[in-house]
Amino acid sequence: MPIIGNIGPLELLLVLALALLILGPGKLPEVGAAFGRTIREFRKATTEVNDAVNPVAPSPTPAHPAPTAAAAPPVAGVAPATPPAASAAHAEQVDVPAGQSEASQTSTTGA
Repeated sequence: MPIIGNIGPLELLLVLALALLILGPGKLPEVGAAFGRTIREFRKATTEVNDAVNPVAPSPTPAHPAPTAAAAPPVAGVAPATPPAASAAHAEQVDVPAGQSEASQTSTTGA
């Protein structure tokens, strides 16, 4: 459970007011700058540790590219698949059983 995640604007204002009272207006900018440098160095160190533990390796390229669908020879007796960007007219086609015409199929389905 994150502690900082529960700090709202009123709590933040209260912390800043207490810091101003304790440190004074002359010292507060110096402490803020030092705090910022500390956070920056901490982030840099954690990034370096992450890079050392999990090095980013280039993805290996295959020696032989995979054949595409266009390069594959057609299979006898199998209709080619329609591309995904087919028009609406192609999407509405109905498979017609052998021995029936397309006109008799539409009359039996009521379309």
